[in-house]
This record gives sequence, structure tokens and C-alpha cells, in this order.
Amino acid sequence: MNLPAQTPRPLILASTSRYRRDLLARLCLPFAVAAPGVDETPQPGEEPAALAMRLARAKARAVAAQCPGNVVIGSDQVAVLDGEPIGKPGDFDRALAQLQAMRGKAVAFHTAVAVDDGERVETADVVTRCTFRQVGDDALRAYLELEQPYDTAGSAKAEALGIALMERIESDDPTALIGLPLIALTRILAGFGLDPLDHLHPGHSTAPRAPHDA
Repeated sequence: MNLPAQTPRPLILASTSRYRRDLLARLCLPFAVAAPGVDETPQPGEEPAALAMRLARAKARAVAAQCPGNVVIGSDQVAVLDGEPIGKPGDFDRALAQLQAMRGKAVAFHTAVAVDDGERVETADVVTRCTFRQVGDDALRAYLELEQPYDTAGSAKAEALGIALMERIESDDPTALIGLPLIALTRILAGFGLDPLDHLHPGHSTAPRAPHDA
């Protein structure tokens, strides 16, 4: 007896980040995006890894609570230099200061992901260690003026010219540094019945929908 195939549950990315949206689209699963509206202020004495995980869980929970029956992905990334968190610079001067401080040093990027369906939550924290080259100020300024990575923690886009600032990258998942660890996420989604390879079929739509359409 052949049973009808189950329709996968709707998937929502609790983020309006274009980087995470583009990464998730690689998995060929249809999804919507929604802004989680979570306060990202660190708690007193909160460790960077704990901050990334708390925010990933909070983002997924916030959207899952509004959208029962959906599977929701939340993610957050915190960069750490000499034990201190590094945020998104926001402008040229802060970005230059970040890159100057990271020269010749290793920076740990904690990329946390949480998947919440309203009944259970599965999480992962993928750590990427980047060692930065000794690069002069003129080259750093030229890089920032060209790429303007002011919305990127650590002020360097490894998926673009920022890779030239790095001497070494160590990670189990090359997508984690960009903002969403797809290897860990694929494993987690499979546990929710959303293995990307199980849902491929002709005419499958992979295009994400507009923010707030969840």
C-alpha cells in the first residue's frame, strides 16, 4: 500500500538578513522570512557564546509563538577578540579600528542556530577561527571604502574581498562565517522532517518570500 507523501511543514527564517536569506536558499526549501523583533542587548557578564545562543533561541521562539505549526530558524553570530565581543561596526571609523585591532590575531566567530516548532528546540553553535594578516592602514582603508562591510561583525566579508585580509580560517562549516551554518542546520532540519534532499521535485520553488509575510 502506497501512502501519500507528507507535505513538509512551512519553514520561516526569523531574520531579515540578506546573507542568511541567501544561504538558506541554497538548501532548496521554500521558506518565508520574518523579523523577530528581539532585543539584542547583552546581559551583564554574559559570555559571547552564550549571547549568540540566547539570541538565536529567542529569535526562533519569538516567531514560532506567532506562527503555530511552522518550523522557525533563528541564528546569531558573535565575534570574539581577546575574550571580548566584537559587534557590527556600523561605520568606517569603527570598522577601521576593528581591523587594526585584529591584525595578526585570531578571532573566534560563534555562529549559533536554533530551530523551534513550538514544541521543541534544537540548537548548534559552530565556531570559526580566523587569523588575520598583518595589513597596513592604507590597505585597510582601501578595503573598507570598496566593500563597506559595516553590517558585518569583524568588518570583513570572507565571501568577498575580505578573504584577502585573512591568513587562515579553521571551521567545520564554511558557511558559518557568513552567518548561517548550513551543515549543522541541515542535520537539525532533517530531525524536523525537512531534509533538503528529501523534498526535491520538479518545479520546486526555492525563492524566499518578502519579509513579514509569515
